[in-house]
Amino acid sequence: MSIDSLRRSARATVSGLPQGFWWLWLSTLVNRTGAFVLTFLSLYLTVELGHSAWFAGLVVALHGLGGVAGSPLGGTLTDRWGRRPTMVTMHLAAAACAAALAVVTSAWAIATVVLLMGVAMQAVRPSINATIADMVPAHDVRRAYALNYWALNLGFAIASIGGGAAIFLGYRTLFVVDAVATVLCAVIVFLRLPETRPEARTDKAGEPVVEAKVSMVTVLRDAPFRTLVLLNLLVCLVFTAPWIGLPLTMADQGLSPSSYGVVIAVNGIVIVGFQLLVNRLTDKRSPVLLLSLSSLLFAVGTGATALAGSSVVAFAATVVVWTVGEMIHVPTNAAATALLAPEHARGRYQGVMGMSWAVAGFVAPIGAGAIVDGPGPNVLWAATFAIGILAAVGYTLRLRKALVDDSDSDGGSGSGDSEAVVVVGDIAGDTTGKAAVTA
Repeated sequence: MSIDSLRRSARATVSGLPQGFWWLWLSTLVNRTGAFVLTFLSLYLTVELGHSAWFAGLVVALHGLGGVAGSPLGGTLTDRWGRRPTMVTMHLAAAACAAALAVVTSAWAIATVVLLMGVAMQAVRPSINATIADMVPAHDVRRAYALNYWALNLGFAIASIGGGAAIFLGYRTLFVVDAVATVLCAVIVFLRLPETRPEARTDKAGEPVVEAKVSMVTVLRDAPFRTLVLLNLLVCLVFTAPWIGLPLTMADQGLSPSSYGVVIAVNGIVIVGFQLLVNRLTDKRSPVLLLSLSSLLFAVGTGATALAGSSVVAFAATVVVWTVGEMIHVPTNAAATALLAPEHARGRYQGVMGMSWAVAGFVAPIGAGAIVDGPGPNVLWAATFAIGILAAVGYTLRLRKALVDDSDSDGGSGSGDSEAVVVVGDIAGDTTGKAAVTA
């Protein structure tokens, strides 16, 4: 592929999206560029404050537990209160928690603050995802989610490098910078991002149309969406396992922590360098095909870790494989979620989907550590391989009717009905109709 073709591909990938999306994209970049708390929290707790590694792991797990509660909370507020107020409030709450970590020192206070931070950080995501679904034309939704995910990873890469270089300033200084960046993110949203919550529909006589009430129970009764959530949970378990199991496996092979640092850095490098290209190559593809393919890549990438031996290059190659799966899965799953959601309930659907990520973030580290300490690393990677294959089969067999790639359709929005057959051609870019979408 020539340089000119790459440039044309990059322009096509970033062109045609509304201005509001780019303000949201910028807010994501700013927010993640200052995301120092989770990156350096375990070091702060063990090196600076002298807590045990067990306590550090517990605190990180509490962040995930907070997300389990925060995601449905944020989804409900997004639909009832509005997208922008929810984003601004939760960003400011997360900033307050980051600032608090710079001053509190007791174990209970730190654990409480991190738990609340998990609630706030996860609560903001349904509003972001719903906003993208509201403002971006249906045929561009998956591309928009991919670009926002790219901004998140680009910001995280900058934060990792900048935080490592600035660590001599002290952990508390980094937490304050995190708080300032999050406040700046909230300011961008407040000043530049319009409220996108759909207005109440009216009939031909101008009378308001009464929408069916949607609760969290209603969302969970939506059979196609419930299946999508459960399959995403399986994929999330596979995706989360390497972040705990990989360093332990490499240490078991006699490799140093610095070797792990090099290997895991491949994840960010591949995403930052190739997300736009992957998005271009997967554009207009069937969502079921993409979700199945990403599950297979997760399965093969993590499963092959058991075969890497003591080769740093081999470990890095496995990371490349499951990272490509990550780049395909995240925006496609987000778009499919949004499509299945009724327009007036996008926040709640996003919130329930977000719970699957939060639950995996809490369960997978504990399970991966227990398996490595018990049966051993090879059992962990065999399990992730099997789970990934199971997810791929599930997408193909259980969602091929709910997520139909129909290029003849002019689009549609999710009905929330458990028996609905929903067209997802819009998400793949095959049609021009307006669809409901999430991340």
